[in-house]
Amino acid sequence: MLETKARVKRTARVDKSIRKIIEAERRRQFEGLEMIASENYTSAEVLNACGSVLTNKYAEGFPGHRYYGGCQEIDRAETLAIERLKKLFNCKFANVQPHCGSAANMATYFALISPGDKILGQSMDSGGHLTHGSPASFSGKIYDAYSYGINRKTELLEYDEIRQIAKKVKPKLIMCGYSAYSRTINFRKFRQIADEVGAYLVADIAHIAGIIAAGFHSSPVGVAHVVTSTTHKTLRGPRGGIIMTNDEEIATKINKAIFPGLQGGPLEHIIAAKAVAFGEALKPSFKRYIKRLLENMKVFAQELEARGFRLVSGGTDNHLVLIDLRNLNLTGVQFETALADAGISVNKNAIPDEPLALVTTSGVRVGAAALTTRGMGKGEMKKIAQIFEQVAKEINNKTKLKRIKEEVRRMAVKFPVPGIN
Repeated sequence: MLETKARVKRTARVDKSIRKIIEAERRRQFEGLEMIASENYTSAEVLNACGSVLTNKYAEGFPGHRYYGGCQEIDRAETLAIERLKKLFNCKFANVQPHCGSAANMATYFALISPGDKILGQSMDSGGHLTHGSPASFSGKIYDAYSYGINRKTELLEYDEIRQIAKKVKPKLIMCGYSAYSRTINFRKFRQIADEVGAYLVADIAHIAGIIAAGFHSSPVGVAHVVTSTTHKTLRGPRGGIIMTNDEEIATKINKAIFPGLQGGPLEHIIAAKAVAFGEALKPSFKRYIKRLLENMKVFAQELEARGFRLVSGGTDNHLVLIDLRNLNLTGVQFETALADAGISVNKNAIPDEPLALVTTSGVRVGAAALTTRGMGKGEMKKIAQIFEQVAKEINNKTKLKRIKEEVRRMAVKFPVPGIN
């Protein structure tokens, strides 16, 4: 209660126009259901670190090797983040300075290969990320990018097919990991393929980092040459990136790629918040959280299928599902908009062999990480699946959607949002 009162006092001292925006956003988060798979809630302790005086300090370089004076306390905070991350993922070397996951991937490319080299990554319509070789991204502009997909019948990764593509392309780097794929990934099979063609293997675990840290998915650390991730999503930290490896030579190259190659002064207030989040993830309560998250998603997926929704790959092994809306004659943007009118946030998303433009899409991506953080369980997942069905049926009925939004609000406010109420 004292922390909440102190936060209210601090907010009251914020610029009036921004204060109104912050309060409106706080109300939106509290009264609605956040089901975008890449979003979560941090603890009050993480939020406090983000807003601390550490934001005032410039600290180009790394602990013990800075280009500015006065970094003694900054060095301690960053070293703590590094050591906690190494313990969390059992890795030998870690860089906690990337401003985001995309920056972590960019630095890894810069460290390992040269512009124009061939890279191979998962296609976006199969669940991959922009930085895995999309022509809209630096990864597709700077490098000669090729892609692999999924089996069109099973909608799962087909490793023999990936191997054949890799043998034909002969990439210098293979990227594995995803943004919208609901199944487990076999990192060892990817490493075998990489070794066969003489490529580096990079595992982007941005979405499943928390699941891996809690021991519910195999780890790529020690398998892939480099592991990158964001620190929010299932890790429940601030928005930022990290890079891990067990190879000292690669670690040195990555550090140089981050600074001075890519970034100047690191965001030390965010790095301190990362340290807080890593400490929280090392506690037994975090493993219990991930266990509940996976159970919630299993129930949610089953309930959606029972109500006529088609799930890509037929279900989920992680924190998200990808819904193919074509059998309901809906587009992703239509369903995203209608759910927003009902107080639920999701994002439109491409499905395998997407027939529509990416601004429209035929699917939506849905996750339960944030709802599980709020304490929601299987009963709420069943109720939310029922609401999804109602919204799909009443897609053009604004009056009905308004009533559903009030129903959503009444359910949401029963569950506190860490750090804001």
